[in-house]
Amino acid sequence: MRRPGAAQALARPVGFGSVGPMIRKAALLPLLAVAVALAGGAAAPAGDWRPLDPENTLVVETSKGRIVVEMRPEFAPQAVARVKLLAREKVYDGLLFHRVIDGFVDQTGNPNNRDGGASAHPDLPAEFSFKLAPGAAVVAVERSDGVEGFVGATPFAGVSRAETARAGDGGLRAWGAYCAGVVGMGRQADPGSANSEIFFMRGPARRLDHEYAVWGRVVQGQAVVRAIRTGEPPADPDRMLRVAVAADLPAAARPRLEVLDTRGPAFRARLAALKRREGAAFSVCDVPIPVRAR
Repeated sequence: MRRPGAAQALARPVGFGSVGPMIRKAALLPLLAVAVALAGGAAAPAGDWRPLDPENTLVVETSKGRIVVEMRPEFAPQAVARVKLLAREKVYDGLLFHRVIDGFVDQTGNPNNRDGGASAHPDLPAEFSFKLAPGAAVVAVERSDGVEGFVGATPFAGVSRAETARAGDGGLRAWGAYCAGVVGMGRQADPGSANSEIFFMRGPARRLDHEYAVWGRVVQGQAVVRAIRTGEPPADPDRMLRVAVAADLPAAARPRLEVLDTRGPAFRARLAALKRREGAAFSVCDVPIPVRAR
């Protein structure tokens, strides 16, 4: 993978547990009510939760535990197809996390277990931006120069509503937002050189937007992502033990998870509370998406 340097002072996604002392008590009460309602997951109405699609769910068993990724072909269809193919060919099984930078990325997926490796398949074209059909996305942040939001659990940024209107077809031109938990395709210097390498974001690094294809987001196991041993390469690297598309697993072995639906009222309430708290500093990376067992 072309080596962007580690970002300086990366901020962790903001949760509900660190409300600053300067917030007045009257403003804090409604925020806490939303936090309590959503903290355990079960309090949100059943209609606010959605199951994962087994055909677009990747299960990564690592030496530190399980990571579950919701894949998004809307963002990078060829990257998603390649990851599925390599998982089904067992190419990923046993590969090392060969470059891991705390607060930044866990890099893996090269058959030679170092930068520059590739599978037997051709390189992929750049999939750094895409167009979302009308109604396909949930807009969480709107500014004069652009919008941010979600497709499922995966964050994106896009052009402004005015620019979308000028395009005339109603589609939103967008690109993946590199927040914590987002997964991307590695590449070499050539933008069209993505092949087999993948990386998991330990923290947000939005400077990667437009530079690397986003193909999904971790919905379970972000603590595992952050527990992978660091180093370039690590002295004692962790590895992906087994990687599978959930649809290929026996039903009993598939993750039994539901994700808070970003289209539902519980998510909208959570989003409104976070916006009140963060004000102008609010970013799509400040919005963790709750998941619960079912």
